[in-house]
Amino acid sequence: MSRIDRASRSIQASPHAIYRAYLDADAIAAWRPPEGMTAEIYAFDPRQGGVYRMAFVYAGEGQGKSSEKADVFEGCFIELIADRKIVERVVFESDDPQFAGAMTITTTLTPAPGGTAVVVAAQDVPAGITPEDHQAGMDSSLANLAAFVEPGA
Repeated sequence: MSRIDRASRSIQASPHAIYRAYLDADAIAAWRPPEGMTAEIYAFDPRQGGVYRMAFVYAGEGQGKSSEKADVFEGCFIELIADRKIVERVVFESDDPQFAGAMTITTTLTPAPGGTAVVVAAQDVPAGITPEDHQAGMDSSLANLAAFVEPGA
């Protein structure tokens, strides 16, 4: 049975603003890397069927999946429903079989009082990513997203 990790957050911004932050390379580089990491975007085609390639680079301590300091991965936008849903398939570049396979990340955006309920579900998470590390990373990315899109941020 495949593992599914979930994270959610209420964000004080419209679904449209959040959706746009998922489909802009500069925005992704600003908010998506978890705390302690930065992003390098190598390719980014924000349309259904479009692909991207990027790396999350550790700023200090950390062991990368692809190299000593980086997690390089390729993704594809499987489904895009404007202002409601983003489905991505992500594959890490790694020689370690613990990080092999495609992970599917589904993000749903639901209008809520004062903003948007953002729910992220990651399915088929590679065994090399511990549930605790993945939860911390997803929570950190959602906090960064909130700081990026909320008014006054």
